[in-house]
Formats: sequence, C-alpha cells, structure tokens
Amino acid sequence: MFRKLSTSTVPAAVLVATAAVTLTQAPAPASAASSSAASVSASSTSISTESAPLSHARIAAHFDLAKGQTPENIALAPDGTAYVTFAQGRQIAEVSPGGRTRILATLPLPSDGGVHTPALGFPLTVGIVRAPDGTLYFLYATGTADLTGVWRLRPGGEPRRIAALPADGLPNGLALDARTRTLYVTDSVLGTVRRVRTTGGTPGVWSATPELAPAGFLGANGLKIHDGAVWVGNLDKGTVVRIPILRDGRAGTVTTEATGLPGIDDFAFTGRGERLLAALNGSSEVALVQPDGSHSVVLDPADGLQNPTSIALRGNKVYVLSAAYLTAKDPNLLVARLND
Repeated sequence: MFRKLSTSTVPAAVLVATAAVTLTQAPAPASAASSSAASVSASSTSISTESAPLSHARIAAHFDLAKGQTPENIALAPDGTAYVTFAQGRQIAEVSPGGRTRILATLPLPSDGGVHTPALGFPLTVGIVRAPDGTLYFLYATGTADLTGVWRLRPGGEPRRIAALPADGLPNGLALDARTRTLYVTDSVLGTVRRVRTTGGTPGVWSATPELAPAGFLGANGLKIHDGAVWVGNLDKGTVVRIPILRDGRAGTVTTEATGLPGIDDFAFTGRGERLLAALNGSSEVALVQPDGSHSVVLDPADGLQNPTSIALRGNKVYVLSAAYLTAKDPNLLVARLND
C-alpha cells in the first residue's frame, strides 16, 4: 500500500497522517474482526452476484489528481447529479449522471497559502449538503479566521461564507436538518459538533462529548441525522456514535453504536433501520455495518476504491468517492447497486 506513491501531487501531510492512522489503529474486537475477515474477499469474488449485498460496482467518473481533484464529500440531487467537494483543489463540482464533471466554484486561497490549517497544512473544502431548493452548503478549512467556516452556493450564484468557524479547528462533516433548517458540523481537531441555522449566524457548540475527540490525528468526521439523532464517525477511534436530539434541541446522552472501523471517514444509512455503509479510508474498503455493530467488507481495492472518503445513496444506488490520498492514483466516483 505504501509503495509507488507520487508525492508531487499529494500533500505530504495527508500521506503521513493517513499512513499513521492505518498503521496505529488497534485491532477490531473479535466479533467484528471475524466478520470482516470472513467477507474480505466478498467484493472481489461475488460482488456481481445478486446474492451479494452490493453488486454491479463500476467507476462512473475519474478525476484529475494533478488538478487537486481529490473528492472529499458528496451530496445528491433527485436526478442523480452528484455535488462534490474537491479538497485539495478548493472547489465545488457537479458530476452529471453520465460522469461529466463541471467546476461550479473555486474558493479563495488564504493569504498564507493555508499552511496553518490544523492537522493537514493545506486549505481544503470538505463536507457538503444540498437543500431541497438546490442550495449547496459546504465547509472550508483554511487555518485563517477570514475564510474558515460554513459557505453557501445558490444555483447560478457565487459562494459566500455565512458562518465563521474556529480557525484552530478543522471543520469536516456536515449534515442538514431540513425540517428545522439547521446545519450540524463536526470538527475533527477540536472534537465537537456545532450547529447553525441555514440563514447563518454564530455556530454554537452542540456537543463536545469525549467520544468525539481525536486520538492522535482526527476525531469526529462524517455525520448524519437519522431517526431523531445525530450520528458521528470517529476516524481515529474507528467508532460510530449516536447523540439524540432532545425535544428542546439539546444533545442527549451519547451511545457507541459500532466499533472496529479503523479510518472511518464517512457513512450513509441504507434505508433499513440503523444499517449503514461506512467508508474506511486507509484500507480502501466499504463496510456494511449491521444494527448490532457487526460488519463485513462489501467493496475493496479490487472494485476500484482508492482511499474512499464519502458515501451517499439514492434509492438502491450507492455512490462512493475515492480521494486517493494515500494510493496517489485514480481518484474516482464509484457506483454500485444495493441488493437488500
């Protein structure tokens, strides 16, 4: 995994940090480890069969690493159009159902070049969500007070920051509660979840529970709102936690719902209760996580994964982004079919 890397196109901080996460993770609990080991070859041997959880995996779009097109996060429109953040390129892009990529916006470069961006040392666009009216909300992390925060891009408009976030943090995951018009934001360095209205304002800390904290590199990462709760993955700890949204909007008591998922970057619910698909960045795998926390690998490098960063579903169609942070080859968008 660590040979034949092209450091000319991938920031050294990303390579070193991703390698560190991959190498220093504690072994998975016996039940999770045995489940994963039993199915590690499933995607390469039976992914095309109807009995497999996922089938018909294919690369729908290839991106240009030399242009900084390292896809970090994804939001889907009803017609299957994908809206993607290119982290290193500081861009928001639209990928058509046919695989054509169009750049919608490029964010301004910080005056210092972004060298003070916590943990990574380069500015990057990260989480993205799409509102029902087509407005895109996304995060930009720069290590500077004038640019770090929540940004908005209306159809046909220009990107605009609507809420500042701490420059000493790394905003990463983003989720939208369309009912209350509230955005939830994870900070992977400060170990928090903040929230802010879609109209903007000052984001308040909603949760700073210790389960969100990093353990050497990055903590709270991807998040989703599901069944009255905020669910958050912790990259360093390999966990998924659930934080109920109480009636008054405050955060409830956190519970750990899954463990043994080293390098979990993002995840998405499949539509069947609390079952989810998780992108495991360092190992270039996607795991299917059951409600009891057990998991099995359903996609792997043989399917074309290159350090997957984000997952989204539209019906039974699964979209997986790979940023190639560590492999340094073929960042892409993979699509597959969910069979059950």
